Amino acid sequence: MDLLLIEDDPALQVTLRRTLERRGIQVALCADGLLALAQWKQQQPDVVVLDLSLPGLDGLEVLTQARRIGLETPVLILTARSTVGDRVIGLNTGADDYLAKPFDLDELEARIRALHRRASGSGDDGLQDNPSWGQLRLDRQSGAFYHGHQVLELSPRELRMLRALVARPGRAVTREHLLEVVFPDEADVQAEAVEVVVYRLRKKLAGTGASLVTLRGLGYLLKAGG
Repeated sequence: MDLLLIEDDPALQVTLRRTLERRGIQVALCADGLLALAQWKQQQPDVVVLDLSLPGLDGLEVLTQARRIGLETPVLILTARSTVGDRVIGLNTGADDYLAKPFDLDELEARIRALHRRASGSGDDGLQDNPSWGQLRLDRQSGAFYHGHQVLELSPRELRMLRALVARPGRAVTREHLLEVVFPDEADVQAEAVEVVVYRLRKKLAGTGASLVTLRGLGYLLKAGG
């Protein structure tokens, strides 16, 4: 995946480029709003991460002009402006997603990959046979999860949660959906009960090479690494 990062903070540029390239995403940098549009047109990236507060030209104006000339690249706005009004303006201008600073790097990566999948039409065909995350492996025939060659011992609720997470590979699963799946036919259970199962499942996943990531405002995501 090729990503264009339009951000004028040098420290953040270095951090994001190093982190994302370690995870297989090629990052090109631009620090000036006036230069961003030309670089965007020339590079034709898969995803654009766009800061709003840029020298030369405001990020919203960059986005407005990009959409006006037909650049349809998915755009994630990355900014310190975190009010609802700013978020609505950004999305109405043509952004596809919005992440306020400070943010979690895992969440940023997950959102970038989600935008790329959505644009390319991939990642919606379900799981391949016996998928794995690090040393965690799902045996589709038995329905059991393995850590290496050993069956991972899970409670019924932990197993239901993990199955719900792997059923949507690469996508966040909302807490509301997990509540329905993990606690079926328990009408009086509170949403906070999901957090308890998440905590226990994270302990079971320790050392497997798989991690359960919390994405603010989206839900939970199972990913390799961590």
